[in-house]
This record gives sequence, C-alpha cells and structure tokens, in this order.
Amino acid sequence: MLIRKLVTNKIFSILYFITFFFIFIYTPYSNYSIADSRIKDIVYFEGVRDNMLAGYGLVVGLNGTGDNLTNTGFTESTLRSYLGRMGVKNNVYSTDNSTLKTKNVAAVMVTANLPPFARSGSRMSVSVSTLGDAKSLKGGVLLATQLVGADGEVYAIAQGQISLGEIEDQQQKKRNNKSIMTTGYITNGAIVENEIEFSLNNLSTLHLALKNPDITTARAIVNAINSSIRSDISKAEDPGTVVINIPPQYSNNVVGLLAEIETLMVSPDQVAKIVIDETNGTIVFSDNVTISNVAVSNNNLIVKVDKIDKFEWLMSNNKNDLPPRDSEPGTKMMMIKESTTLSDLVDGLNSLGVKTSDMIAILKSIQQVGALQATIEIK
Repeated sequence: MLIRKLVTNKIFSILYFITFFFIFIYTPYSNYSIADSRIKDIVYFEGVRDNMLAGYGLVVGLNGTGDNLTNTGFTESTLRSYLGRMGVKNNVYSTDNSTLKTKNVAAVMVTANLPPFARSGSRMSVSVSTLGDAKSLKGGVLLATQLVGADGEVYAIAQGQISLGEIEDQQQKKRNNKSIMTTGYITNGAIVENEIEFSLNNLSTLHLALKNPDITTARAIVNAINSSIRSDISKAEDPGTVVINIPPQYSNNVVGLLAEIETLMVSPDQVAKIVIDETNGTIVFSDNVTISNVAVSNNNLIVKVDKIDKFEWLMSNNKNDLPPRDSEPGTKMMMIKESTTLSDLVDGLNSLGVKTSDMIAILKSIQQVGALQATIEIK
C-alpha cells in the first residue's frame, strides 16, 4: 500500500512538472513577443503632429561676447531698427553714420516645435543659436521674437533668459569636449498666440503613417484594430499607411477611437539591418540577422560558418577543416553552425578578443560574398 502511494505521488509530481513546463515556459515563448509595442509608438496619426516654427531676433546682455558689428552688418542693422521702434533716435547713440561699438548684442535664430492642439496662451520651449561671430550666449536675454510657420503666419512670441546647459563638474569637463556656448535654450520661453485650427470630428477617415514602413507591420496593425473594434474598419493602403474608416458610433468621438487604438499592442517586424559607425567603432544590428555558409580569414583568425557546429566538427576528425599549415603561429579558428544569428558571431568574436576594427572588416567581407542576410549601413 505504501509503495503504491509513493508511485502515485511520483507520477503526480512528473505530471505537475510537465504541466508547469507547457503552461509557464512554452506558452509565453510561443504566443507572446517580447518586442510588442503600442500602436501610438510606431505610427504618426494624421494631423496629430508638431509644426516647426522659426524666427530671427536679438540677444542682449552679453559680457563682451556678442557679434562684432563691423563684420556682421545684419546685426547692426537689426539693432538700429529695433532701437528706432523703441523711440530711440539715431543721433542719440551715433553722432555720424559710423558702426556701433557694442559687443553685447548678437543676432540669433530661434526655433521651436508647436505641439499638436496647442491653445492660445500655452507655453513651449525654444532653442536659440547665433548667426554671426558671437563667442558665447552666456548671460544673454532674448528680446521678443516672432516665431512663424511655413505659411508665414506668426504663431508664437519668444523671449527670456537663455540657458546653456554648461558642464559644471570638473571631472566631466575633462572627459567631454567643451560646452557649446553659441547655442542655448529657453524653457517655456514662448507663448502661443495663434492656434492651428484642426478638428478630428470633421474627419471621415484616419490615416496612420508608420515610422518604419513595413507591410508585415501594417498588416499586424490592421488585424489588431479590426479585432478590437470587431469590424473591418481598417486596411493597409501601402507598407507605410493604414487607413481607418471612422465607424458611425465614433463619428462625434474620434478622440475616443484614437484612445482605444493607440494602446493596442502589435509586434512590429524588423528588416535585417546592420549600422556601423567607423568613427567610434559602434556596431548596431537587429536580432534577425543570419549568416549562411562562409569562411573568412582575417589576420590570425579564421571564421567558418558551416552545416556542422564545433562539437560535430571535432567528432568528425575532418583534417581538411584545420587551419592551413602556412597560417601564422597562434592562428585561431572559430566555427559556427549555418543560419546562426549575427549576435552569436559577435559574441564569439568578443570572446576571442577580436578588435572592433577587425570585426567590422569581417562583417564587410561576409556581406560582400552574399553570406550576410542583411543590409549594412556605414556612417
């Protein structure tokens, strides 16, 4: 009786383990993607976007670091015009038509992004950059500057004390280049004067523009939207556009429809791509880059991608796969099974202490013979 009970408990434990494995291990791995993203993070909604503004103005209060008015006639002309509008007559600050002598003024360009649905009276931050030969904007104050859009209309007025975001920590100063003193910002330094009229409720269709156009991702978005609304209201117009026909129940509540759509989760598809920055030795690649059969020799390293892995090769005793006899002493051989990912290759090269420059050369060679199933972008 005791033996039967022990056997029963043993069988129950085995069944429990198998059930746990399939429910908590296998199911999440096969049914859910760790790369799921919200729709709002991978698309732009039609009309819901920033609008770029720009303006020309003057910064005053600089401690001798402003424009040299002899070299920058546009700064002097703007200053004279501004003083005239303020009621200061020309003969007050200049007895003749000679160049003004101040070095405390600089001509600047002011840029900002007008957020969608920004209302009159709301504030936004602006960037300020010198136009002339000013050395620094430290301590400067931007005078009231009109910010216009692409249509030439004034949408905001900017003014205020300029911040440069200087590096205060001395150790950090040594590690980094000098702070850029000719570009600054004013937090909440602009006030919106005119609104961009746009009503979502007047739309009969919505267009979603994918940030990274891809037909598989577009199809995934369509499926997610149609499943959520329980109606075929959306379709993929092309790899970069999904069109949504606003259903009758949302005709006066397009914001509600957007709120429901933007939080839906989809798994965006990635194009196999490698980005190499040779200036700093950075290699960035997507996870789906695979490598076909290839053999590469670089300095004292031989990389071979074959149908068998290293263990199978060692068991086969195939002497033809050994490094050539004329190889340099200390030549290392790295074997990887075909269809391996680039991540495996990079990990292996790192474990062998391969330099980044050699790694980049190996990747280029593999790509040139067509064994690297990805696009390489070199910066």
